[in-house]
Amino acid sequence: MKLIIQIPCFNEEETLPLTLADLPREVPGFDEVEWLVIDDGSVDRTVEVARANGVDHIVKLTNNKGLAAGFQAGLDACLKLGADVIVNTDADNQYDASYVPALVKPIIDGEADMVVGDRQVEKIEHFSPLKIRLQKLGSAVVRRASETEIADATSGFRAYNREAAIQLAVVSRFTYTLESLIQAGKLLVATKHVPVETNEKLRESRLFPSMWAYVRRNTVSIFRIYSQYEPMRVFFTLAVILFALACIPWLRFFVSWVQGEGAGHVQSLIFGGVLFTAAVMVAALAVIGDLLHGQRILTQRVFERVRRIELHLGIPPSHYEPGAHPTGQEPTTGAHSAPAAQTTDEHEAIRP
Repeated sequence: MKLIIQIPCFNEEETLPLTLADLPREVPGFDEVEWLVIDDGSVDRTVEVARANGVDHIVKLTNNKGLAAGFQAGLDACLKLGADVIVNTDADNQYDASYVPALVKPIIDGEADMVVGDRQVEKIEHFSPLKIRLQKLGSAVVRRASETEIADATSGFRAYNREAAIQLAVVSRFTYTLESLIQAGKLLVATKHVPVETNEKLRESRLFPSMWAYVRRNTVSIFRIYSQYEPMRVFFTLAVILFALACIPWLRFFVSWVQGEGAGHVQSLIFGGVLFTAAVMVAALAVIGDLLHGQRILTQRVFERVRRIELHLGIPPSHYEPGAHPTGQEPTTGAHSAPAAQTTDEHEAIRP
């Protein structure tokens, strides 16, 4: 059994050594524990620092593609390097790495395919009361959308078994946490959460310049992802709301017409007609969205089969570079070993 711990990085030369120093090299249930760093177009010494601190594998993207793309590229590389279980953590040392064994235990025991570390946000000292409430509200919305019981939807401290990782395909350009969770729920991937601790805050978040940016981006992401997976429910519900609103001015016009004053309320009739037209258009979007959702499911299945074929043929990961080799032995090529650096198209790292 092989465990690979992957760390997406962007200009993390200062915090990466602290993160790597806490990562385990031995975890119960695994014969091998390896580290992989995804360098998302860093312009500092992130790669050099990673090698100096014993990282086994490096995926070096040519430019900054964003956290979601880096996460997906890391999953692809881990699978092609023979990982049976993949743990994702952050480079800013946010998560206490001593909880890695607890994170992977439900997978080893056969109780889950995907495990999310619950930070218990109410215990995080640097989280304001407003942020805690927003975190809990957002997680509640995602739980409903994904039909899972995950308590901390935005936690990036996660573990995936091989089957779950093969099925996962993140297309969001912003974050992988919400989409991967909703996708897991829709794909009937067995999910579980375990309580974990966090470390002292080292720096401000680079994803969210402010609290309101965090709320805005996550709200848009949740709506976008949910509408992708439940288009009929989202758009048909909106159509019903618009139709109900159209009935209000229509009722006003009808009452006035019965009283002989209908000529003075034609604007209500027109306004109701506009809302009714909007309702019909949104209902049409529900049908179109449902058809597109069917195509998405077919595309998802094709993607999964292509990934399985690539793994069977032993195709090496894109943008791969070997990390440190303390024993002085060079890696050998193969389906489950560290291949030489690749020069394939950069988009293969994101969408194999």
